[in-house]
Amino acid sequence: MAEVLVFHHAHGLTAGVRGFAEQLRRAGHTVHVPDLYEGRVFASLEEGAAHAESIGFDTLTGRGAAVAEELPPELVYVGFSLGVLPAQKLAQTRPGAKGALLLEACVPVTEFGATWPRDVPAQIHGMDADPFFAGEGDADAARQLVEIAKDAELFLYPGDRHLFTDNSLPSHDEQAAPRVEHRVLDFLDRVG
Repeated sequence: MAEVLVFHHAHGLTAGVRGFAEQLRRAGHTVHVPDLYEGRVFASLEEGAAHAESIGFDTLTGRGAAVAEELPPELVYVGFSLGVLPAQKLAQTRPGAKGALLLEACVPVTEFGATWPRDVPAQIHGMDADPFFAGEGDADAARQLVEIAKDAELFLYPGDRHLFTDNSLPSHDEQAAPRVEHRVLDFLDRVG
C-alpha cells in the first residue's frame, strides 16, 4: 500500500477532498490531507483563488513542503488544481517520491528548476475543454511531462468543468469523476 499526501484546491479543504482521501484510506492506503488554508473554505473558486493570491503561491507551496518534511520521503503526491503546485514541486524535487497524481492542473516542469525524475511515475487528469486546464496551458504542460517522463499518462475527459473530481462542488461530474478515482486507485496499487 502507498503513503499519500493530498493537497486541496483553491476552495480549501472541502468535504469532497476529504471524501476522496477517505476513499483512498478505505482501499488500504495511508493518507495525509493538510489544510493549507488553516481552516478556511470558500464557496466560490474566485474567492478561494483571491485568498490563495493574498497568502502567496510560494507560501502555500512552502506550507506543503513543511508538511512533507514531517513524513517519510517515499510518498505519492496528489494535488487538486491549486494543490498541484506543492504536489508537483515535491514529486520533482524531493528525493524518494513514489509518484504524482495531478488532478485538473499541471505546471511546466521547468517551473521548479528541474526536469522530471525518470523514476517517478505520474498521472495527469483533466477535462478537454476546461478553460483552466485546456485554456491556460496546463494540458500542454501535461503533454510535455508525458513526453519526457519514463512512466506518465495523461487522461482527458470530455467536458468543460474545472474541479469535476470534487463531489461537494456544483462542478462535479458524475461520469468522469468515478473514472478518475478508479485510475487513481490502480496507480496507487501499482506504485505502492
